[in-house]
Amino acid sequence: MMQDVYLRILRAARRQGIDREELPDFLDLENGGALWLVGQEELVESEIEKSLEAILEKRAREQDDVPLELTQRLLTATVRVGQHRFAQGVLANHEHRCVFCGLSGIIAGERRPRVLTASHIKPWRDSTGKERLDNRNGFTACPTHDVAFDTGLITVDSDLSVKYSPGIENDMTIEAPLRAALGKPPMAERLILPDAAARPDIVYLDWHKTRIFVAA
Repeated sequence: MMQDVYLRILRAARRQGIDREELPDFLDLENGGALWLVGQEELVESEIEKSLEAILEKRAREQDDVPLELTQRLLTATVRVGQHRFAQGVLANHEHRCVFCGLSGIIAGERRPRVLTASHIKPWRDSTGKERLDNRNGFTACPTHDVAFDTGLITVDSDLSVKYSPGIENDMTIEAPLRAALGKPPMAERLILPDAAARPDIVYLDWHKTRIFVAA
């Protein structure tokens, strides 16, 4: 449904003379591509529904002609497309490389969507609408380092150095697989960012350090 509606809107816009510069095909579907929304791993259906409760209640009171079920489906699609655009921006900002170890998502000349994730520093569920779309609130990471960051095993200081939770370094001297995953290398001492990349906002890094990082 979503792909069909999206293409209908684009076709109508093109008939009115609205070109790709004015209305980009940000889902890359006009040339026959398949619908693939990146960054969806972070979204939980129950959290999306919770975030829409106030809007749906307002629509119910207003007795809008559009059925609430359809309204919820459209709003949910909006959330997912917004997350897709956020993830695309984060991946592009970091040139499709893990900021912790440098792993590239482009292998054998092709982009591999599942090799890297683009998720929020301050989680989607805790962010405002503006924060959810802010590229400076996101990291590109391989799955291992994404999980390590999301669960508070590592964090990032204001100087972009990567910091371990207490006990991790000692465990790495005993557990070779842990050392292979979280040691330095493969992780870098500081975030690996392209020269032109927008740096993560210190506000989000501080939030992660005080709310997610396992400090003791």
